[in-house]
Amino acid sequence: MKELITVIAKALVDHPDEVRVHVVEQDNAVVYELSVHASDIGKVIGKQGRIAKALRTVVASAAVKEKRRVSVEIVS
Repeated sequence: MKELITVIAKALVDHPDEVRVHVVEQDNAVVYELSVHASDIGKVIGKQGRIAKALRTVVASAAVKEKRRVSVEIVS
């Protein structure tokens, strides 16, 4: 899952070498914290959050097999 988020994020940004995904595991959930270069945050979020929502949808769909709750947070 971490690799999926990394590949998608690197395709969107101007500074792919600064894409980082940190995994935080909780009881029945996993939180993926995506951090990118400061100038690329808008590209990852998109207009009205559309790209971020699409990224979260793809990750949630891929996580159905794991039967765990998954979320993606974009941090600076």
